Amino acid sequence: MERILVVGVTGAGKSTLARTLSGRLSLPYHEMDALYFNGPGWAVNDKLTEDVSRLTAEPRWIVDSVGYPEVRDLLWERADAVLWLDYPKRVIMPRVLRRSVRRTVTREALFGGNRETWTGWLSREHPAWWAWSQHGVRRREIERRVRDPRFAPLDTLRFGHPKDTTAWLASL
Repeated sequence: MERILVVGVTGAGKSTLARTLSGRLSLPYHEMDALYFNGPGWAVNDKLTEDVSRLTAEPRWIVDSVGYPEVRDLLWERADAVLWLDYPKRVIMPRVLRRSVRRTVTREALFGGNRETWTGWLSREHPAWWAWSQHGVRRREIERRVRDPRFAPLDTLRFGHPKDTTAWLASL
């Protein structure tokens, strides 16, 4: 495992696992949301494809995303391993809610200097709404990709609960 995608729905813990693995395996870690959102007002990086192409041309990396549509196939074609945090909603939702409340209350700066706001909670794009509504959609998308013959050489590890992920990490 030298080119790893950590995939799952919003709130699964992709970034946390990717950062941990980055340290343990000495892999350069790339946060997909930080690559995608690069300015105020949730501005999108117009050089995303170039940036992702450049970083995935490297021999070793870890990315915490199934990938935005513009770069999804590129990521999956260049990865050699997928770590799938396939957690149920009952695990995901408390995590994403706690994280979003914390970010909103503390005004934590996110990608491109953006912040979660109380009014943002009303948007279908808010992480809590997104995690709830996209759980099944994202899960089916990942399932389809891990079965896709184009990505057959991928070593896929699927974790159904955080305790499974923790046990696997402890075995490294």
